[in-house]
Amino acid sequence: MKILIIGARGQLGSDCCNIFCQDNETVGCDVPQIDIADPAAVDHWIGSLRPEAIINCAAFTAVDACETEVGPCWKVNAEGPKNLAIAARKAGSRLIHISTDYVFDGKKPVPQPYSEKDPTNPLSQYGMSKLAGERHIAEEGGNAVILRTAWLYSGYGRNFLKTMLRLSLANPDRPLKVVDDQHGSLTWSYTLALQIRELLHSDMTGIVHATSEGHSTWYGAARYFLQAMQVPHNLVPCTTADYPTPAHRPANSILANDRLDAAGISTFVSWQQDVDTFVDRFRDDLLEEARAALQKQG
Repeated sequence: MKILIIGARGQLGSDCCNIFCQDNETVGCDVPQIDIADPAAVDHWIGSLRPEAIINCAAFTAVDACETEVGPCWKVNAEGPKNLAIAARKAGSRLIHISTDYVFDGKKPVPQPYSEKDPTNPLSQYGMSKLAGERHIAEEGGNAVILRTAWLYSGYGRNFLKTMLRLSLANPDRPLKVVDDQHGSLTWSYTLALQIRELLHSDMTGIVHATSEGHSTWYGAARYFLQAMQVPHNLVPCTTADYPTPAHRPANSILANDRLDAAGISTFVSWQQDVDTFVDRFRDDLLEEARAALQKQG
């Protein structure tokens, strides 16, 4: 199968490339090779390659920056998916588009999860732009999956767990405040990529939720990770109000993988099991990367 992976240098895109290149003809691209906000560029790329499947991992994911950089945010997160959906339909390609838990307002009481059928109500420009992208794809129709996930981490790039590791290594005795009233499912991009592989070979279309099993808070997730890493730390739970940000974030980001479970194709395990495996595989690399970053900072 010829697969085009857009956003190939990001966390999920990198894992998708590593997994799919083993058994498929895989083409990975990123900025500046393709600007998904440019309909002509998208049409040219997909029309020339004519891939059987497209995995769109590209997004403007700087949630707080989206509040001030509204134009670029909407071009990438809303117009980009529209362009991809049009080109994919013309080429006869299956489209897997990555979306987010931020399309919900998080007002459901914890631990009630959000299903694919729940009404959306985003709180931020990021969430609104991603929801607009979802709607463009749905309006275009075709062989498309809108895959909502949450709280991604990986061995590639920057993410929450790496930040917690670097800050704890820098000063293990210094109190480090971490939000303890936002709930979600920490999801390893590697296991999400494995789930995407299953979806590619299914006939499922429409909105699909895909996160690791179980849930935690940011504080609980950071504490579990640092304990698994055997790194001294002084995490202190705090509230969202204690840590104000430009963009409002949902208090409940727990997603239910109802459609995957009903179809019997979910490959997810608990978020704790994934963190354990992640640490077993990457502990030395993570420590080396964090220490190098600290040394560079001086």
